[in-house]
Amino acid sequence: MLGKNGQVGWELQRSLMVLGELIALDRNYEGALCGDLANAEALRKTIRLLKPDVIVNAAAYTAVDKAETEPERAYQVNSIACQLLAEEAASLGTLLVHYSTDYVFNGEGDKPWTESADTGPLNQYGVTKLAGEQAITASKCNHLIFRTSWVYGARGNNFAKTMLRLAGERESLSVVADQVGAPTGAELIADVTAQAIKAAVARPEYSGIYHLAASGETSWHGYAEYAFSIARELGLPLRVETVQPICSEEFPTPAARPKNSRLNTNKLQDAFSIYLPDWKVGVRRMLMEVLNK
Repeated sequence: MLGKNGQVGWELQRSLMVLGELIALDRNYEGALCGDLANAEALRKTIRLLKPDVIVNAAAYTAVDKAETEPERAYQVNSIACQLLAEEAASLGTLLVHYSTDYVFNGEGDKPWTESADTGPLNQYGVTKLAGEQAITASKCNHLIFRTSWVYGARGNNFAKTMLRLAGERESLSVVADQVGAPTGAELIADVTAQAIKAAVARPEYSGIYHLAASGETSWHGYAEYAFSIARELGLPLRVETVQPICSEEFPTPAARPKNSRLNTNKLQDAFSIYLPDWKVGVRRMLMEVLNK
């Protein structure tokens, strides 16, 4: 498994350990092993040495705004490295699990995106993630590509934590209200991954792209308001009194964000008999965990 210290990678170490021997790597060398997606030679040597039954790639270049000024590095990690992983997986007969994003779409409309919908990334991050998907698909290796959205975890920084910090410092906040999606917990992603791997190893016909996100939908403004309601319920003092909804144009960023991040998850649920809970369930659990420390 690659990307062990990321939000999803951290949870995968818990969910995957029951499936068999798990070797979790990050960008640093651990003896002769290295999981650095930017180091093609070391990565290829590691895979050939381990000969894994399953490769789970939870590593990526995720600095969306920074990718606008260093697209080559983003492309190296999110696309070229994926091609390498796919080539090695095809050679070994290994299942490759990879994570992508709703940013491969143009964000138009208000209908949830299906796996077969036309893509059209708005920013360099989305371009490189789409290229990674295409490289894996073209390799013909057995693969599971999970497109997800608005990922958060109890470990590390996330949107809700940032909003709560600001709400403790300021009386008024402005939050984007015209971008809509479903906050999706790293824990949920990891658990679904483990269940899907069990099925896909036994039945290669499951190979393909799937959308994986919590059910329901909200805006960033609605997400913030919900986080504040949980915090108040738990007795956390907040200074904020006004949470003003604003449009994306009032909060410009170097990389354009899609306004429609809704993902249709019917294919995933039907194929693997998986139930995806409402986004509020995971967010509440995460907040209760971090606020009760």
